[in-house]
Amino acid sequence: MFAKPKRRVIAAVLGAALAVTGGTAAAVTVAPGASSAAPPATDWLHVSGNQIVDAAGNPVWLTGANWFGFNATERVFHGLWSANITEVTASMAQRGINLVRVPISTQLLLEWKAGQATVPNVNTYANPELTGMNSLQIFEYWVQLCERFGVKVLLDVHSAEADNSGHVHPVWYKGTVTPELYYQAWEWAATRWKTNDTIVAFDLKNEPHGTPNDTVRAKWDNSTDVDNWKNTAETAAKRILAINPNVLILVEGNEIYPREGETWNSPNTDPDRSPNYYYNWWGGNLRGAKDHPINLGANQDQLVYSPHDYGPLVFNQPWFDKPFDKASLTDDVWRPNWFYLHENGTAPLLIGEWGGRLGQDERQDRWMTALRDLIVEHKLHQTFWVLNPNSGDTGGLLLDDWKTWDEQKYALLKPALWQHAGKFVGLDHQVPLGGDGSTTGISLGQRYGDGGSGGDTTAPSAPGQPTASNVTSTGATLTWTASTDNTGVTAYDVLRATGSGAASVVATVSGTTYAATGLTPSTAYTFSVRARDAAGNVSVASAGRAVTTTADGGGGEDRGCSATYKTISSWTGGFQAEVTVRNTGTTASSGWSVNWTYPSGTTVGSVWNGVLGTPAVTVRNVAHNGALAAGASTSFGLIGSGAAATPTVTCSAS
Repeated sequence: MFAKPKRRVIAAVLGAALAVTGGTAAAVTVAPGASSAAPPATDWLHVSGNQIVDAAGNPVWLTGANWFGFNATERVFHGLWSANITEVTASMAQRGINLVRVPISTQLLLEWKAGQATVPNVNTYANPELTGMNSLQIFEYWVQLCERFGVKVLLDVHSAEADNSGHVHPVWYKGTVTPELYYQAWEWAATRWKTNDTIVAFDLKNEPHGTPNDTVRAKWDNSTDVDNWKNTAETAAKRILAINPNVLILVEGNEIYPREGETWNSPNTDPDRSPNYYYNWWGGNLRGAKDHPINLGANQDQLVYSPHDYGPLVFNQPWFDKPFDKASLTDDVWRPNWFYLHENGTAPLLIGEWGGRLGQDERQDRWMTALRDLIVEHKLHQTFWVLNPNSGDTGGLLLDDWKTWDEQKYALLKPALWQHAGKFVGLDHQVPLGGDGSTTGISLGQRYGDGGSGGDTTAPSAPGQPTASNVTSTGATLTWTASTDNTGVTAYDVLRATGSGAASVVATVSGTTYAATGLTPSTAYTFSVRARDAAGNVSVASAGRAVTTTADGGGGEDRGCSATYKTISSWTGGFQAEVTVRNTGTTASSGWSVNWTYPSGTTVGSVWNGVLGTPAVTVRNVAHNGALAAGASTSFGLIGSGAAATPTVTCSAS
């Protein structure tokens, strides 16, 4: 296929397309301001320790988003039924997306390999440049757009079959898609684009998963069994790298891993969370890489591990059922499952999926902010899920018109996008992110103007010592004087120590104030802050501020609640019930949670005006009914399976 240098050819191709669209992308082009030093001839990347670097050894930061659709039955990006492909791509580049993860199916790769690409259903009024193109032509046209706008591509085999729910199948083979055909599909992709350094990485398989109860599942050990994901990933990677040794290989985790003393033959004795296995998100369990690391031989420097992580609105994992913050999530979940690989310098991490809805569950917002802060603090690579507004359990960066950005969600993501001197940094050495002369982005050649590791090395000044206000039994508000810097401060790390313990980063914020929450009553803490600039330089920490939380909530607040369970109706095999929650305290509550235990055989099928979780039966408030004035009440309903019962219900308020 096409190889660099090709910018002039693509400019001509897109020039014709832009003439058709009325100059859609013209707004992104102004004077380039190119580097005076010659950058590397290609944009291929490789690994050095826990960093990804370019051919000159300069560290890079892959920060992007997902755009799905090629994996589904439509066999093309979703949204092209109304949005223009050039406008969407230009908009992503202008806003700092330097890498797009593209889910695709093995079935579609095999169709392309066999010359069986079909013409998908695209709105050619909105996309006249795509008229008459089949799915492969549209994909490769879009890859050219990405080069035009300085964006790189990560290709992800999301499922075996072209199916909107194909990712639910736990392994990489299904039906006519055999393990051998899976390898051959990747070999075809490696051959097709081996000279195209716009497609810089392959994610071998989205979210391998499954438990011992499943008919098929993905395991991780040193066997050559057909369901061994570790062996499959090594085999696929080696066959790809034999064709193109320059492409990055991303290997996700699986779902479970045997606990110490157990094996993959151990029974799954608990249907929810077995004591015989460690559970995590689909694709998010990389504990096996510690005992059985991926071995790519001479091409080990192309390996990147890629976990996924989500919040309670996607699934209410057990760690969300207790107080949590960034520090506890790191210790309890992220470090044992995958963060250890970064800390130990084993390999880089690219968090291939994370994200979700905001403003619906305080715990969801707290989780997403905590993970964002971990990403920023350690410059972990990431592709946010997702651009598409039609992602049912997460929503998207775009709203339903496929043009307007969700500014609240983008504001959360923005600190985790690579920025330098107030501009977004792309991964192309020649083309600025956003296109030639972009007003919002720069190229790698501009970032590393001397072709080496130069650039800004001046750290910001230390921030002022924090002051503390609004101290309660569980929280405090911290404020500090801003740092100064030659290129501009982009964020502040908030560090917290308990008693005489070591300080650790608990949050990364863009402003000069931070609301600490989840603290323990009658406990001494010390808070300090440090600044980060656009070049990634970090200041020394400020002087610490000692804060001791109160014993009674700082004002004697009485937050309590009661819950009353009532069966509304019942029938053979099922029932409807209602639970009324009342604030029995003397001050307003901000949220509530109720739980109970049913007799064996009785379960909850659905809930409205509440969020169903675990353990046993736990229901929490939704966004609109969590705040209750003293004496006020609300209710939620549910449909259950099994015999109707009247359980004892307990309630807690916050």
